[in-house]
Amino acid sequence: MELIKATRELGKLLQQEESYIKMREAETKADADAELQELIKEFNLKRLSINVETQKVEKDGEKIAKLNKEMQEVYSKIMSNENMKAYNEAKQSFDQTSNRVMTILQNCIAGEDPETTDFDSSCTGSCSTCGGCG
Repeated sequence: MELIKATRELGKLLQQEESYIKMREAETKADADAELQELIKEFNLKRLSINVETQKVEKDGEKIAKLNKEMQEVYSKIMSNENMKAYNEAKQSFDQTSNRVMTILQNCIAGEDPETTDFDSSCTGSCSTCGGCG
């Protein structure tokens, strides 16, 4: 099917996009950052502990508050990590490209002219809050 072939070509082009390459490189560095990975594990354990506590019949509000505070502190450390910051910036950049591509495709599916339709920066990507395209 020609359409599937063209879609696969589009996928290859996306993976050659500079913002995609930078995002993947940043992801690799973040994954290799042992300190960051430990913080992420600690965050997930805190979140799991909070879930366990909130599921109990007799909830310990103080313990939940303490765990929430600890989880927020770990989250702050994660988000201030240089590799995490670089990944978030690179992902945001690629997301802009990805959103533009997806919006153009969606607009074409809706019948718009493939040669002129484009991404509107005011578009949130959520059609449920949309007042209408273009």
